[in-house]
Amino acid sequence: MLLTPAEGEALLLSLRISSVAVAGSLPMALACALLLAHRRFPGKLLFDGLVHLPLVLPPVVMGYLLLITLGTRAPVGAWLLDTFGIRLVFNWTGAAVAAGVVTFPFQVRAMRLALESIDPALPSAARSLGASRFDAFVTITLPLMLPGIVAGAITAFAASLGEFGAIITFVSNVPGETQTLPLAIYSAIQTPGNEAAAARLAALSIGLALAGLVLSEVAGRRAQRLIGR
Repeated sequence: MLLTPAEGEALLLSLRISSVAVAGSLPMALACALLLAHRRFPGKLLFDGLVHLPLVLPPVVMGYLLLITLGTRAPVGAWLLDTFGIRLVFNWTGAAVAAGVVTFPFQVRAMRLALESIDPALPSAARSLGASRFDAFVTITLPLMLPGIVAGAITAFAASLGEFGAIITFVSNVPGETQTLPLAIYSAIQTPGNEAAAARLAALSIGLALAGLVLSEVAGRRAQRLIGR
């Protein structure tokens, strides 16, 4: 049941990509959650639909959209390469971008639900006592929505570990660079005689996914107890 060096490398790469994906998308997810929970503006329903579009689109489509946007011959991708020397395709950073985009709605939805459950009278009372909007957010709103932030981040992390379609479409399957656990499983299935490796990696993926879901629930409950809810 021990992993081979290549399998261990795929595991570590998956953890690295998922960590960067969640950390990079979390601030933007928080901003979107605040916008959707507390603002009314023209086109809000359309914006909400676009934010949650990765939940219903095939991951391969998301990978294709990233490829025609951030590929080296695409407008944005070519500009990033020429200006900053950033190449996302065939690179682990591109895999992190793909995983972050696909799992972005998980964070937004969890944070938005947490925000909408907060009594608006609480931050309003703080502002009436002289607190600025920023102070009221940092001292009242942010701590109260902590369970949603934690649950959303852990759920997105677990989902990132299982992302396949968007990553293989955008950055391909390069061992040691973009070959995450799901891609390693795919490669093992395609190689005759590697059934044991495929089963071993699949069992590992199932264990990580289950651990992520359980950890999300436990962390959310502990955060609720911490803030006294």
